[in-house]
Amino acid sequence: MTIEATGYSPDLSAATWRKSSRSGPYSDNCVEVAFVGGAVAVRDSKDPAGAPLVFSAPQWDVFVAGTKGGEFDLS
Repeated sequence: MTIEATGYSPDLSAATWRKSSRSGPYSDNCVEVAFVGGAVAVRDSKDPAGAPLVFSAPQWDVFVAGTKGGEFDLS
């Protein structure tokens, strides 16, 4: 199952997943991303069989810009 923010479901069977550089052995915030067919899939690296979130490339760009701009900071 894939949770789709894009309205379509790309084939993730051959996806190359890359773990975030912020993930590590002492962190509970571990995510992986895969760039597949114009979409970006995100999953919990501790649960690779779980449903990934899938975003279009423009949606991903907005998310990354917001993250870099501090939009999601909790402090």
